[in-house]
Amino acid sequence: MQDRSKGKNRVNDLGDSLEAFIKDIFADTLSESDESIRVQKYSQVFSYLGNPKNPPDLILRNSDAIEVKKIESFRSEISLNSSYPKSKLFADDPMITRDCQVVDGGEWTKDLLDIIGVVQQKKLKRLWLIYGDCYAADNQVYKIIKNTINTGVGEIPFVEFSETKELGRVNKVDPLGITYLRIRGMWGISNPVNVYDYLNIDYNEKVNLQVIAIITAENFCCLPAEFFRLA
Repeated sequence: MQDRSKGKNRVNDLGDSLEAFIKDIFADTLSESDESIRVQKYSQVFSYLGNPKNPPDLILRNSDAIEVKKIESFRSEISLNSSYPKSKLFADDPMITRDCQVVDGGEWTKDLLDIIGVVQQKKLKRLWLIYGDCYAADNQVYKIIKNTINTGVGEIPFVEFSETKELGRVNKVDPLGITYLRIRGMWGISNPVNVYDYLNIDYNEKVNLQVIAIITAENFCCLPAEFFRLA
């Protein structure tokens, strides 16, 4: 995996490199040295290229959304931060940007492909490709938890509750009304090794790269040709 990241933080650099690697695979630009050609191909393949703060990381033009996660251990849990697991991505999701909401004509529901890479010593050792409907519950399951916390905080007497994209914000906590509390969700999900232990997958941590895909039969039959470049 080529390291094309420019940041100074080692962990973030590896994550950025993995995302760049995934983009290059789908755009067929792994061996492309001309940056202008690479950018042109990105624009042809992707309708959305993401940003550091909001999901998703990528959207294939008129096709699936992609979330890329980097871990450094074969069995590490997956940190999702402020976004709960998603079985599908909806255009009206408050966590995504307006620019993302309007791609591909807007008002869409997209399948979500989670790509999880195990990166050790700047080498990609294992790559999971898991569709959200095989990995996460229905979005409503997580919304119920979020909304219940939100409602409970709002019932605390003598404080001012503000609407927010986070779990909540309480203003005027102290008698002077100058202290506020931000309530942020830190979601995470179990490593696929544990989730799919019943499948008896033949893991091999010594090979250069192992690629494992989890997908429903229905989605497998509809995969674009670009997907198979990952195999």
